[in-house]
Amino acid sequence: MTAFRTLDDAGALKGKRVLLRVDVNVPMEAGRVTDATRIERVVPTIREIADAGGRVVLLAHFGRPKGKPVASESLKPVVSAIAEHLGRPVAFAEDCVGPAAAEAVAALNDGDVLLLENTRFHAGEEKNDPAFTRDLAANGDLFVNEAFSAAHRAHASTEGLAHVLPAYAGRLMQAELDALTKGLEAPARPVIALVGGAKVSSKIDLLQNLVAKVDMLVIGGGMANTFLHAQGLGVGKSLCEKDLAETAQRIVAAAKAANCRIILPVDAVVASEFKANAAHETVAVDAVPEGGMILDAGPATVAEINAAIDAAATLVWNGPLGAFELTPFDAATVAAAKHAAEQTASGKLVSVAGGGDTVAALNHAGVGETFSYVSTAGGAFLEWLEGKELPGVEALRAKA
Repeated sequence: MTAFRTLDDAGALKGKRVLLRVDVNVPMEAGRVTDATRIERVVPTIREIADAGGRVVLLAHFGRPKGKPVASESLKPVVSAIAEHLGRPVAFAEDCVGPAAAEAVAALNDGDVLLLENTRFHAGEEKNDPAFTRDLAANGDLFVNEAFSAAHRAHASTEGLAHVLPAYAGRLMQAELDALTKGLEAPARPVIALVGGAKVSSKIDLLQNLVAKVDMLVIGGGMANTFLHAQGLGVGKSLCEKDLAETAQRIVAAAKAANCRIILPVDAVVASEFKANAAHETVAVDAVPEGGMILDAGPATVAEINAAIDAAATLVWNGPLGAFELTPFDAATVAAAKHAAEQTASGKLVSVAGGGDTVAALNHAGVGETFSYVSTAGGAFLEWLEGKELPGVEALRAKA
């Protein structure tokens, strides 16, 4: 049983004005949406509320307009994409509060859908200003938060509204919270975490939290080079934060104290230049040439990672194992991702992934659909992994 109130607890929605906070901050080119993933993910909840006779009032932000209207960051161009994926008309209001919003909401019939203009056109949004929150709340009878990806922000439309209206998690938020609970809060053990990416500096909090919570921790990508350097190994011209050697040693010591096994590369794919299909060789990590650059983990490392995945019941994945955007330096990421997907498909593994490049890396490996849950939330997923409280989530928990 989830500790959050969901749509199942909201009662009859017919005739109710439902303020639904979504994240439709999608990439655009020449006025067209180029990746509709975020829209596709919120459509089921919009449809469920509308089919129940609710009057759906969508709240969303777009870009970073810094508290004032900016024409290039209007949500208006997103309306047609939402309508297309939803398969029904979507109205638009030129503001999210005031007369324009009130008139558009008043014109709604049961089952209608309306998108209000960018909440960040008002300074009160990011300040979580109580007066602005009340202005937003004036257009709704209840609040449903479907924007986990913005849940790490204590803004008026993500956190403030949950304190002034009956508040519920939408289906996407509910799925995300259920997946995260299975990932780290109440996981089946043993738990393995795979953390990759370029820099240790951006993931210190994450690594320190994980060593206390998981049984095995794979460190890959450029950040692994800093750990290899901290062990006294030469990493050639590889990306490496040498000034963080002591931090890496502290993390290794904390892992040892917590009985968490750290898995670092034992071999590496090395090239002399950072480009696709550069001439490369596989070497042991203690034999990286001075002019060489580590661009991927080698096959022996992948075999060790796969064996560790086989021994685990839960996998939490954040970040690639190498420069996956350049062939053939995507090999380790693809091989480990496919192996994890096979274990998931056979029911032996719960796999939860998210943050930054992770979605792109798993989609590149063709396994994004096979993992138990892939979060499209970048910052919110990372802050959750770091063990931080997310204001937008805590506000829903407080209502329980």
